Amino acid sequence: MAQKKLKPAAVILVLALVAVTWWLENRQKTEQPTGPSAGAPPAEADALRQAVAAKRSKVWVESEGRIVHLLPDDRRPPRHQLCLVELDWGHTIKISHNVDLAPKVPWKKGDRLEFRGRFEWNDKGGVVHWTHHDPKGRKQGGWLRYAGKEYR
Repeated sequence: MAQKKLKPAAVILVLALVAVTWWLENRQKTEQPTGPSAGAPPAEADALRQAVAAKRSKVWVESEGRIVHLLPDDRRPPRHQLCLVELDWGHTIKISHNVDLAPKVPWKKGDRLEFRGRFEWNDKGGVVHWTHHDPKGRKQGGWLRYAGKEYR
């Protein structure tokens, strides 16, 4: 069988693709994340953006944003403290914090809020709940960080 000769342009193209692929893979490994996701498992660091895009629920997430609206507390047991948070990438979600299991947060509109909890998609953009410890000790649970203090 006769061997085909590769054209120089094809060889250059293949080498360029290999080099770009290598660079992209190594660049992502060496970049250090910052913010609340820096200590989060990689799956949680981008989980919220992916869950919103796919309209998925039951996803543990960790992120931060600015409080844009304070909602009235839900006083029916279990009681919840509620607010709307605009994420750094523009999407707004609801935070539902169980104050029967965790301390109430003295948050104010316009302030920053970091959070870890379970995301549930809805037609209004989604809600993060489970921002507290697991009273049965089976799950890691979540938290809110506000003004340098953690609420769980």
